[in-house]
Amino acid sequence: MQIDYQVAIIGAGFGGIIAALKLKNSNRDSFIIFEKANEVGGVWRDITYPGCTCDVKSDLYSIASEPNPNWSSSFANQPEIFNYLKNTVQKNGLQKYISFETLITKMKFIEEHGCWELTDQHGKSYIVKLVILASGPINHPSIPAITGHNTFKGKIFHSAEWDPSYDLSGKKVAVIGTGASAIQIVPNIAPVVSELFVFQRTPAWVFPRGEVKNSANKRRLYRNLPIAQKFNREFIYWTNEIVGSALFGNTLLHNLLRSIASKKLLKEVNDPVIRMGLTPNYKMGCKRILVSDDFYPTFNKPNVHLVSDNIREITPTGIRTNDGRDYEVDAIVFATGFVIADVENFVKTEGRNGHLLAEDWTRNGIEAYFGINVCNFPNLLLLLGPNSGLGHTSVVHIMESQINYMMHYLEQIEKTGEMAYLDVKPEVQRAYNDELQKKLKNTVWASGCNSWYLNKDGKNISIYPGLAFQFRRTTKKFDVDNYVLGNNP
Repeated sequence: MQIDYQVAIIGAGFGGIIAALKLKNSNRDSFIIFEKANEVGGVWRDITYPGCTCDVKSDLYSIASEPNPNWSSSFANQPEIFNYLKNTVQKNGLQKYISFETLITKMKFIEEHGCWELTDQHGKSYIVKLVILASGPINHPSIPAITGHNTFKGKIFHSAEWDPSYDLSGKKVAVIGTGASAIQIVPNIAPVVSELFVFQRTPAWVFPRGEVKNSANKRRLYRNLPIAQKFNREFIYWTNEIVGSALFGNTLLHNLLRSIASKKLLKEVNDPVIRMGLTPNYKMGCKRILVSDDFYPTFNKPNVHLVSDNIREITPTGIRTNDGRDYEVDAIVFATGFVIADVENFVKTEGRNGHLLAEDWTRNGIEAYFGINVCNFPNLLLLLGPNSGLGHTSVVHIMESQINYMMHYLEQIEKTGEMAYLDVKPEVQRAYNDELQKKLKNTVWASGCNSWYLNKDGKNISIYPGLAFQFRRTTKKFDVDNYVLGNNP
């Protein structure tokens, strides 16, 4: 069977670009990137709500081999990150490898040839040796099923699908949610709306952001002395690793961080009733820890209202809560995150012996080996797959670790044979995931709260139960004995 490409990368966000750079820099030229949109950037192309900013410092939230000395701030905003990714693609000549407006809808493994057949939305097929699925976990907005959603006569949209043409000036607006996107949206729209109602289900732990603008001198230093930026990147990385240990049993540090967050809330919110409403009652870190310096003070504004009573329904004119109160608004913004930990809208993927990935995961639970390999789906490599997320530092570091491992996987296939494939052994995958779940029982994520880290059955299939350096150390070595070697001549 004629192979069109050795490697197909699905998605041109951070992960897809890192994978492409690795392949190109290793003198592997037979690859293609399938991108459903007409531009690169992934989530940083699509999410454009007011105030959209990364909550990991810029020098760390970037590709290790592609430092950017020109970040305007210690925390980059959405336009800057989007431009960074576009510039990285242009600088490294990756445009010619990208097939834009190409949505892969079906993937089928052809076992006798050790390759994959990919089909796009137009029915066109591509034969590839290996697939890197880099579409990312943050691509399906989560909208809660609230009675009356379709009856509302005003403007309604999700934070991930922001409508820039809709002017919020002078409007009464409801924001549903107080998570990572809401704490950026709320302070940015509060000055322009007439009234803002923030509907909260569960308060979040919020830490100081401490954002600092990068001076012209600092940017000049980074351009002329790249090692200075590299040093700062390492400093941020190891600081985050130390802080991250509070999530894995470091009680002393956990208590210290809790105290910092509690004092921040006490200092920044004037009204004791509102302050009490914003006080979390669960173990810090069980839900995503947020960083902001302007979210809490926004509730001191007379036009901003915290609503903690549960929503009963959406009416034609606004929102009705369980206490029977009606909030009339012109617009409703769902800042309710993404579907992360369940199988929804997943590309139809058929592996060995007719195994369907969505069905296997639905029946047996979502799991993978190193968040990369799934038994019965050889030569399919996932980026940020199950249990490879982090709660304390940059996921770019995890993706780079995974791609390093993928390169070892690819090398093994290349030296084995033209039709070879590697399929992780079921007992290896099972043992790895049993150990993961065992470790997760001793972390903050098992302390009893509900979060997007958990699937509907309450199983954590999102977080890696360790620090980033531990994941890199674990994935540094490739052991071929953990795989079934198929079509070995």
